[in-house]
Amino acid sequence: MASDIKRIATIIAAEIKARPEQAAAAIGLLDEGATVPFVARYRKEVTGGLDDTQLRDLAERLVYLRELDARRDTILGSIREQGKLTEELETKIAGAATKAELEDIYLPYKPKRRTKAEIARERGLGPLAEAILNNRSLVPADVALAYVTAEVGDAKAALEGARDILSEQFAENADLFGKLRSYMKERAFLRARVVEGKQEAGAKFSDYFDHVERWATVPSHRALAMLRGRNEEVLSLDIEVDADDTSSVKPVERMIANAYAIAASLPGDRWLMEVAGWTWRIKLSLHLTLDLMRDLRERAEEEAIHVFARNLKDLLLAAPAGSRPTMGLDPGIRTGVKVAVVDGTGKLLATTTVYPFPPRNDVRGTQAELAALIRQHKVELISIGNGTGSRETEKLVADMLSDMPSDGGPKPLKVIVSEAGASVYSASATAAAEFPGLDVSLRGAVSIARRLQDPLAELVKIEPKSIGVGQYQHDVDQYRLGRSLEAVVEDAVNAVGVDLNTASAPLLARVSGLGASLADAIVAHRDSTGPFASRKDLLKVARLGPRAFEQSAGFLRIANGSEPLDASSVHPEAYGVAKKIVAACGRDVRSLLGDSAALKALDPRVFVDERFGLPTVRDILAELEKPGRDPRPGFKTATFADGIDEIKDLKPGMLLEGTVTNVAAFGAFVDIGVHQDGLVHVSQLADRFIKDAHEVVKAGDVVKVRVVNVDIKRKRIALSMRRDGGEGGASKGGPRDNGGGRPAPRGPTPQRQPERPAQQGAFGAALADALKRK
Repeated sequence: MASDIKRIATIIAAEIKARPEQAAAAIGLLDEGATVPFVARYRKEVTGGLDDTQLRDLAERLVYLRELDARRDTILGSIREQGKLTEELETKIAGAATKAELEDIYLPYKPKRRTKAEIARERGLGPLAEAILNNRSLVPADVALAYVTAEVGDAKAALEGARDILSEQFAENADLFGKLRSYMKERAFLRARVVEGKQEAGAKFSDYFDHVERWATVPSHRALAMLRGRNEEVLSLDIEVDADDTSSVKPVERMIANAYAIAASLPGDRWLMEVAGWTWRIKLSLHLTLDLMRDLRERAEEEAIHVFARNLKDLLLAAPAGSRPTMGLDPGIRTGVKVAVVDGTGKLLATTTVYPFPPRNDVRGTQAELAALIRQHKVELISIGNGTGSRETEKLVADMLSDMPSDGGPKPLKVIVSEAGASVYSASATAAAEFPGLDVSLRGAVSIARRLQDPLAELVKIEPKSIGVGQYQHDVDQYRLGRSLEAVVEDAVNAVGVDLNTASAPLLARVSGLGASLADAIVAHRDSTGPFASRKDLLKVARLGPRAFEQSAGFLRIANGSEPLDASSVHPEAYGVAKKIVAACGRDVRSLLGDSAALKALDPRVFVDERFGLPTVRDILAELEKPGRDPRPGFKTATFADGIDEIKDLKPGMLLEGTVTNVAAFGAFVDIGVHQDGLVHVSQLADRFIKDAHEVVKAGDVVKVRVVNVDIKRKRIALSMRRDGGEGGASKGGPRDNGGGRPAPRGPTPQRQPERPAQQGAFGAALADALKRK
């Protein structure tokens, strides 16, 4: 076991740019049950400072390599049972670095259904195949006559049987197969064509009706778009290699021939060359095409999942508006606008449904009722869901606010936020438990209000995949996507920290070392005995033992508790170090917290001991300097242009403000308030070369854009952030740039601001559908 860990650690260390001993230490901690956030934050001395990204990559690869080893053991056992395991074969199997390579080696020994080659051997044609392969001077047709029997009718049938035997041998040659795969990956092209008769129905895939590009460099978004087109039976996809080669023997066929020294000069060579060509056409070509298609999908999915995860992280860590009374509006036309008012802690104060739109058209009554709720509950923020009717609702609110007397104070700030997942939350067991007597439709308005106050705390109640994290999120492997997104949620929650006395059970469940069961136990304990006075009181919670305490305590905060350090990210195990620091300053903890000058004057090395090294001491000093700091940005909103409510209102050259809702390698989608996100192609993001859009923007950013082109029929909006307005000759963000399918749908975003100062802008779109829903 120790040798396995050392071998795996060496492999992973090279991939994450670390030393083997660092990887081995991290593997040991993870195997003991430690979480990635805990190891990254509180075990820096043990791992040599591996960060959370390296640890996530390590954990992912650890699963793969252990699955690979398990499969390796199974294959060795199978071949051993067959009595065919040689020392050379065992060495080759031990050296296989990927699952594909391992399966290539196993192919000749894999139990299979009765093949044509087996039937030919049973008919005594094995010696014929062997004779021709070993003696090229033989004339195959003449030699075959000696093998004619009642089962083998003539020489032609004998040669067909010999061909089947040799074809299987050629196709199961692992070394040859590996070389052919490498050749294909380097030289192959992916070709897409429209299925005849599907031109009109599949118009959204028109960019790929006759499309070809090198397989090795197909971007993720284009690969997923074409694969979706194939799944919808609009496109046919083919892998082509050496399509323009006019020679009688294709390069791939020559590779097969070379593997067996077939020169085509002797009678046997000429027949064997035909066998090589037949093997390629009938066996290897299809097999390798399927392999490359699978690899293309896996590669595209891996990149897409990475993008989805990054966008979800931006969503979760979007700026919170803070503890301010908020009104949530869930727009609806015929069914009415659902209204919920919550206080600064998110506690529900009031709900109602208003009907300002047809058929009732009760505009005056709606505005009067909303204004009364605003005054009664001193509402400071109005959160408007970005679904159907959002701009109409936003205009209704704007008119109401303009008519409201200021009464000497600022008017509420209205912000459009993403509704993504709100309906899922409304019908969930979590919502039912929280609001058992509240109509399902009104629960959505509560969620919309709270996600403006604190997007992280509210969005953790929703399955990550339901939040809407990417244009092709439903096309990728759902297990891999789910695992990746769950990790993002865990990292985000633990990066921010959780208030132990106010956090909901869903939020607590994401804390390192807890989970749903312990989270429920914590809430039950809190409800029955009152707020926690200190972190150590956690140990009084049923079933919460020392291990769970160790993993979770540092991420749980207690404000105004009996121990000041409980409000910080300093782990209880290191309180001794923190108190030494406090003593060195001759102060008490409360007076020292936040005193940057005093803390920076200290030498961290003085406080290092056998257990806690310099990294931990520096972290403690930084936390004492800014206790409980929130890594999220300040709240900020975008201002949508008046009169620009639909895509038909857009004209090239317009300068608009919007919120980034989705970022992919090829560009960024921006909500400009017309119910359809526009695309800023990567070439239009800056006046310099940008390889990846994430270098410049992230979901939630408020940006200025210029309209470059509008395609109303295809619902495509090309935007530019270049100072020259997109006139620099780069791509205008045309159809092919966004992946040939659908530009991102309307995302989240803040709206035009009333008189409220812009110092806090729109979280608006940050909370947006930061990614396009399918």
